[in-house]
Amino acid sequence: MPGADKLIASRVPLLGFCAYGSGIGKTTLLTNLIPVLTQHGLRISVIKHAHHTFDIDHPGKDSFRLRESGAVQMLLGSRHRWALMTELSRIPHDHEPRLSELLPHVDPSLVDLIVVEGFKNEAIPKIEVYRPTTAKPLLADNDPYVIAVAADGQVKTRLPVLDLNDANEIAEFVLRWLETQRSSPKLVSSRRK
Repeated sequence: MPGADKLIASRVPLLGFCAYGSGIGKTTLLTNLIPVLTQHGLRISVIKHAHHTFDIDHPGKDSFRLRESGAVQMLLGSRHRWALMTELSRIPHDHEPRLSELLPHVDPSLVDLIVVEGFKNEAIPKIEVYRPTTAKPLLADNDPYVIAVAADGQVKTRLPVLDLNDANEIAEFVLRWLETQRSSPKLVSSRRK
């Protein structure tokens, strides 16, 4: 339950974007919001939770073949980018990775803000993406870490309500929030299973 977690310091502010379920528009919002934030000079990393099996590699490629041959980790690098894939099924690992387990893999010296998509139960500041027409419960009613709601309709809440379809409005809110973070410790969940 959010609210019972202890918080630890993080070198870079974390801001989550959460929703009651999939298909609400978190990724669509972020693909519109991130360019606006980068135009303001922010360097952004994203940590995204996936509820399903995924693969970023391609059958037939050397890296895919090496990983499929039994490698626990495969790091693929070029002058343009690098990617590290870890096969959790090949090591003792019996749970979904927590945000606190993934966070150390992001280099804080490269970014000004870490955007977290999903991880709705983590104790980090979050903007809830909400569509009133879905009739899903509002997470903000029970999560003290939700700092605003981005919605495409009317929402009854004590929190700021941002227009889900206005990336500039949400960016201005994020920029104001970031200013408050510069004068206080940055927080990330330390909750363990």
